[in-house]
Amino acid sequence: MKNIILCGFMGCGKTTVGENLKKKSGMNLIDTDAYIEETEGMTISKIFEKYGESYFRDLEYKACKELSKKSGIIISTGGGALTFQRNVDVLKENGTIVLIDVPLEVLKERLKNDTTRPLLQRPDKDKAMKELYEKRMPLYKNASDVVINGDNSPLKVASDILNAVK
Repeated sequence: MKNIILCGFMGCGKTTVGENLKKKSGMNLIDTDAYIEETEGMTISKIFEKYGESYFRDLEYKACKELSKKSGIIISTGGGALTFQRNVDVLKENGTIVLIDVPLEVLKERLKNDTTRPLLQRPDKDKAMKELYEKRMPLYKNASDVVINGDNSPLKVASDILNAVK
């Protein structure tokens, strides 16, 4: 069975929807960020702080390559993972890429009190988020096999994904 790869902007619900998908499908869920944290023994924020984004992106590629060798799993990708073609290419070898599409204003509301995302730790958070969204969304759409409306309950989004990838 092919993997289901979840992608989308930070805050779109990849983790929560992934958990719901896992329950509904019986498939295992692996979050690329959690996988990297476990492998490296430190948080994503620490990796960024200590080694920089470029080093992190290499770890992310390695994780995508390793996970794409598995079958019948749900892979929840980090917000930037599918903005790199090399990650898209390896994940598509054995998976269907699903974009969880959520409007920017909804994402801003979801993330307004979030302090865990390295790319948003700045005073001009709203402007930075808008720029990142405008840069990443076309890349997500280009990489995706399926686009699902993510402005629904996580359970509804999970059901929509399962129906779309059948």
